[in-house]
Amino acid sequence: MYSNYFFRMPMYPMMNKPIGENSMVGIPSIDEQDTRVVEGPTPGLGTGGPDFVIEPGPPVQDDVNYTQGYLKTKIGQYAKIEFLIGTNLFIDKEGVLKDVGISYVVIEEAGTGNDLMADIYSIKFVTFFDGNGPIR
Repeated sequence: MYSNYFFRMPMYPMMNKPIGENSMVGIPSIDEQDTRVVEGPTPGLGTGGPDFVIEPGPPVQDDVNYTQGYLKTKIGQYAKIEFLIGTNLFIDKEGVLKDVGISYVVIEEAGTGNDLMADIYSIKFVTFFDGNGPIR
């Protein structure tokens, strides 16, 4: 029923000359194939298309709509930062906010004067105080 079904499918890479009378019938040889070179811009490489200008927006560290950007406006102020550790443990640290990075904050601890770097993504609450510390 299907004895001649696959006779046109080559078993080897295309060759210049057909092998046998039924092999690659109707398939052009490499010499007969169209080998035109199309010149012009290559799609996806940014050439030849319209010139799109992407407006630069403020990075996360400068935009006050992000935690990092807002905290940067408070550098030098005394703050109490509360961190959520795990699912139900809160730890708070107090001191002067010294630096804010993309994924960390640095505070100068109130009691020791040591610099403490902490993960910004575990921060849940930040309280800023007027003056040099909380009023007690």
